[in-house]
Amino acid sequence: MSKAGTTPNGSSREISTSADDLLALGNRHVTKGVGRLTEGILAKGQGSYVEYEDGKKLLDFSTGIGVTGLGLIAFHRPYLELVERLLPVMPHPSLDSFFFWNSGSEAVEAAIKLARVSTGKQNIISMQGSFHGRTYGAMAVTNSKTIYSEGVLPLMPGVFSIPYPYWHQYGLSPSTPSATLVAQSLYQLELLLAQRSAPRDTAAVIVEPLLGEGGYVQAPPEFLQGLRAICDKHDILLIVDEVQCGFARTGKYFNIEYSGVRPDIMVIAKGLANGFPLSGVVSRKELTDKMKPGSMGGTYAGNAVSCAAAVAVADAFKEENILANVQARYALPYLSYFPPLQRFTRSKELIAGLQALRADPDVAPCILDVRGTGLMVAVEFTSPSGPGADFDPLTRKESPKNLASRVSKACLARGMIILTTSAYEVVRFIPPLNITAEDLKKGVDIFSEAVKQVVREG
Repeated sequence: MSKAGTTPNGSSREISTSADDLLALGNRHVTKGVGRLTEGILAKGQGSYVEYEDGKKLLDFSTGIGVTGLGLIAFHRPYLELVERLLPVMPHPSLDSFFFWNSGSEAVEAAIKLARVSTGKQNIISMQGSFHGRTYGAMAVTNSKTIYSEGVLPLMPGVFSIPYPYWHQYGLSPSTPSATLVAQSLYQLELLLAQRSAPRDTAAVIVEPLLGEGGYVQAPPEFLQGLRAICDKHDILLIVDEVQCGFARTGKYFNIEYSGVRPDIMVIAKGLANGFPLSGVVSRKELTDKMKPGSMGGTYAGNAVSCAAAVAVADAFKEENILANVQARYALPYLSYFPPLQRFTRSKELIAGLQALRADPDVAPCILDVRGTGLMVAVEFTSPSGPGADFDPLTRKESPKNLASRVSKACLARGMIILTTSAYEVVRFIPPLNITAEDLKKGVDIFSEAVKQVVREG
């Protein structure tokens, strides 16, 4: 049996409800590395027994590898229903094999493991300013701040990094043409492959299409397309980390869609289940089929309650027109990057409010940049408090020190939570996807008042 449904872009599809259909979907689209003892979909558990949807009843002497010591209560239908919801919104049809875990960091670990096993190669290349997590392997590919790995070295070996196409990493002006930044970063990648990590030893490049903890910096499409071309040329996998910028945060289901680039492996989390602990690794079946059953998994991996929450989130995205709301409040500083976004005529509410603040002559010298995509936006200040401030040509000695953290505290005193990000002086805006125009304006007004207060205080 099936029922009608629609994808976020409005096209129709069938949602399976029968156990046989869902089981067939699971066999096709759940990563082979996830070990399963029996066929069938677990329906319920009571006392010492588990029951399946086909009526089979088994005495359980496994208790989920020692988890459900007071008796098993588990529903695995949500895992398969979630796969069914996600398949139509993947940025490329080749992404057809799913594994769910608990956190973004764990998903990055799984992505690295998949890349190394499926290629038989070891080295991983990440980006300067990137954040991928706080667990051991994820820390190794994280370059946003030293605090995440301070005191626990040595980290996982075989990791190298290149600059992201972010003008501040090169000591250049915010007005530097994106083509210049793209060329510099791709040149550094080719140089690294020639000098430090030979292609025959390089398993994957991992990238955030919109840099998160590194300062909310959108990668130009040409950079991501260049990464794809270099990876293809050298038989290297491309891992795309959509943990923070995925699930409509930037106006598409996934930010990578703007570039048209095909990920080999994609990492998802955060917005996937709206706060329930759930993450995912999505890849091509031809890659995940190289994993041995049991090589991927975890005690709480693909937790039924979290998967059910994620199914509800996916349905809410459709029913509440979440993408349309994000697009209506869109940040569009990159129209030259993404010409299709020009059709969102009422889209500049957030950026317009921040640019109005930047135009204030008393504040303007203290604001270095306003940037972002969708509802993932940042303001960078000229405070002489970032790394290498004495040598940084982009800071002003006259600007108040620690502007970002002070503005964050001033906003909190006015009733709004807002966070800093990156080693530079950056404040990030990441409001709810269903925020109203009124609340968005209120937040911008609070921020503007806070900035003016801190600038006056000096």
